[in-house]
Amino acid sequence: MALMAGVIRRLDEVVVNRIAAGEVIQRPANAIKEMLENCLDAKSTSIQVIVKEGGLKLIQIQDNGCGIRKEDLDIVCERFTTSKLQKFEDLASISTYGFRGEALASISHVAHVTVTTKTADAKCAYRASYCDGKLKAPPKPCAGNQGTQITVEDLFYNVTTRRKALKNPSEEYAKILEVVSRYAIHNSGISFSVKKQGDTVADVRTLSNATTVDNIRSIFGNAVSRELIEVGCEDGKLAFKMKGYITNANYSVKKCMFLLFINHRLVESTALRKAIETVYAAYLPKSTHPFLYLSLEIAPQNVDVNVHPTKHEVHFLHEDSILECMQQHIESKLLGSNSSRMYFTQTLIPGVECSSTEVVKSVASSSFTAKGTGDKVYAHQMVRTDSRDQKLDAFLQPINKPLSTGHTALTLDGGTGLSDGRFRQQDTEMEDLNDFDTMVAAPGDSVMTPEVQKESGRLTPETVPTRKRQWTGSDVEMEEDDTRKGMTAACTPKRRIINLTSVLTLQEEISSQAHASLQEMLRDHSFVGCVSPQWALAQYQTKLYLLNTTQLSQELFYQILLYDFANFGVLRLSEPAPLYDLAMLALEDPESGWTDDDGPKEGLAEYIVEFLKKKIEMLKDYFSLEIDEDGNLTGLPLLIDNYVPPLEGLPMFILRLATEVNWDEEKECFESLSKECAMFYSIRKQYIVEESDLTSQQTEELGSGSSSSWKWTVEHIIYKAFRTHLLPPKHFTEDGNILQLANLPDLYKVFERC
Repeated sequence: MALMAGVIRRLDEVVVNRIAAGEVIQRPANAIKEMLENCLDAKSTSIQVIVKEGGLKLIQIQDNGCGIRKEDLDIVCERFTTSKLQKFEDLASISTYGFRGEALASISHVAHVTVTTKTADAKCAYRASYCDGKLKAPPKPCAGNQGTQITVEDLFYNVTTRRKALKNPSEEYAKILEVVSRYAIHNSGISFSVKKQGDTVADVRTLSNATTVDNIRSIFGNAVSRELIEVGCEDGKLAFKMKGYITNANYSVKKCMFLLFINHRLVESTALRKAIETVYAAYLPKSTHPFLYLSLEIAPQNVDVNVHPTKHEVHFLHEDSILECMQQHIESKLLGSNSSRMYFTQTLIPGVECSSTEVVKSVASSSFTAKGTGDKVYAHQMVRTDSRDQKLDAFLQPINKPLSTGHTALTLDGGTGLSDGRFRQQDTEMEDLNDFDTMVAAPGDSVMTPEVQKESGRLTPETVPTRKRQWTGSDVEMEEDDTRKGMTAACTPKRRIINLTSVLTLQEEISSQAHASLQEMLRDHSFVGCVSPQWALAQYQTKLYLLNTTQLSQELFYQILLYDFANFGVLRLSEPAPLYDLAMLALEDPESGWTDDDGPKEGLAEYIVEFLKKKIEMLKDYFSLEIDEDGNLTGLPLLIDNYVPPLEGLPMFILRLATEVNWDEEKECFESLSKECAMFYSIRKQYIVEESDLTSQQTEELGSGSSSSWKWTVEHIIYKAFRTHLLPPKHFTEDGNILQLANLPDLYKVFERC
């Protein structure tokens, strides 16, 4: 016999509404919850609940809120009628309890509903009765107080199966008390009362001026309230805030009492319950549980409230991170509140008179009261590096060109300028640090000639005593500190006090834009290695970051130039470098953008020389950039010990000094000049030859140490300077200069799935 296909029919509207009502209103406590939330949305300060036979015979809830307009009484019990939502997008920022408009509609399909309400501007109250979501008769005027009173009679009168399943009124009444009690604790500024019809004394009663702890004491007793610990934490990145009360290790019960509100909505979270009970497992006896009241406030756009018919579950973003943050905070609070513990002991020695339930109090040792001491560190949270550790190669400075980040060094030929208009590659020009001329020069003072003059053509740094640098809003004298060597060589023995308003303003701009979290990360990072001259890897705690060395070093030198303004040492050229030749080299570079319309290169080069010669005094006094009267560059500022800028960029630096610096306004001049100088000093890929780019013959000529010298400089000079001298600006978090590549907890999750 062939199977016949069933006929699909459209259900009657009455059947649809009753099915929906059965999902939303599962028992009297659900009806109470829905109506309580309506009262709270109406800004009530007093809510009274009267119940008969566990809510099956009668539920009456009265508030003093804003009431319902007479015009809205016609549709108040119809499905999807609400004053809190207009379009679906509003769900993304919903902050009220109700939004579907199904509560009263669902109740009216399974019970007889009567609404009595009065608004503040109405002359009298109005009463209306409903059945199956429809108004039985027009609203009638009557006497009444401001607010709304909703009476629900004969709940589930037309759903016989459901009514028979709820045959125990006492059990239903207990669940009603539980729901109202939880809302009473969370809404401490509102008075609640619940009682059975005919009783004179309320089973739950709170006052409008009572605190949260008072309400907990009133509902759960002194045994809970005297052991409470207040908790609270927030995280701007995760956009959440948590507050509440938990019991300490002295309190434990057989059943966990967990009151959880997310955005003031009573919900359940199995994951959060397990996470917190995992913390308590180390403190409470086996098979016992704490009392927990927690209120989470999460950005509305991160929460999806429309995932359950009764709205007792919600989903939110970053759940794992939020749970971990709450777990750590609660564990720290439990450790910090361990000053006393209560134990029930049993006397086992015969003949000693002692109660078998004697309470013994012992003061915990101070080591347990210290915050953070004894924190349990899980494997996926363990930091296995220490930023204070030193590497052996920090003491093995590369022999070949230790101060240069490139493979070429600037050398000058006699007095005839630069041969062929180009820099010659010299693989032995830069030797060990001990081969350099060392001089001490304070700005404005004459430079002392060394006793032994080294061969010409070398760039020699003038070393100065290192001092502790402090970032402050003004330029003040630094105190010597022999216990710590500062990275910068800019602090001269006679430090000048600079009170120029323009410089102080630029310093203040740097301080105001500093990002505290990035500064902490750079201060305590562990250097992993160089990916390329532009990018490097660093670890901080359990996270791996990719950092833009070029941009960070440029910002570092910019800040050093402003904070040590007019207090630099000097990197002196023992053979002067003609500005004219440098300018010609720059103009021949396509990067300069020179065209025939700009005029002959020789004329432009002569103009640059004459222009910079007019600025000799200012450049030397403020920036230790020394140019002699013949138009030769004789010295560069020494910004960091053991660091010489990539000299291949010197011609373009001279060109940009004349063309890109705003010489008209003081503040703009110092700012643009510092930025150009910082760009020249920064680690730039185009001026560094990587080992992979060299031929085998070049590698042999340069030696194995040359290819790694720039890496040594980056790790042990540049990134070491980042720890103490860089205030990273906030825009580094957004422009991709600092990127998080991996996180240890996430990696553990990946491997757990494998």
